Amino acid sequence: MVSDQIEREVLIDAPVERVWSLVTEAEHVGRWFGDAGAEIDLRPGGAMVMRWSEHGTSHGRVEAVEPPHRFAYRWAPFSHPLGDEPVEGNSTLVEFTLTADGDGTLLKVRETGFADLALTAPEQTAAHEGNTRGWRMELDDLVAYAKQQSAVR
Repeated sequence: MVSDQIEREVLIDAPVERVWSLVTEAEHVGRWFGDAGAEIDLRPGGAMVMRWSEHGTSHGRVEAVEPPHRFAYRWAPFSHPLGDEPVEGNSTLVEFTLTADGDGTLLKVRETGFADLALTAPEQTAAHEGNTRGWRMELDDLVAYAKQQSAVR
């Protein structure tokens, strides 16, 4: 049976408000998360599009916007045709929780719903394993991006 969730956390050397911007504004998400741009309608029910030069495009739907501490969205795997509305059964739920930690921010990411994907068990496992590796890399990229943005300011 596939594990249903991925949980990761990382300490970012930037205040909560700054990290909030980095995880919710398309101009930033399209650089550290996707490498080929992003679009985010930052309101519950708003559409998201994230692009990678190597992986293609993924569509999402904003679920929660609670500045500056919680942001959640549902996103469809790359294998679904473009335009699929992300709903339970074809998508997972990603939740970012931001908490002040001294001068920095503890960012927790939780992705759930792998066991509910309308895929075979091996495909569910592959999706979970791929996203587990992906979050490790993407959060490392976010830490580096936050440091780079701090240096620019």
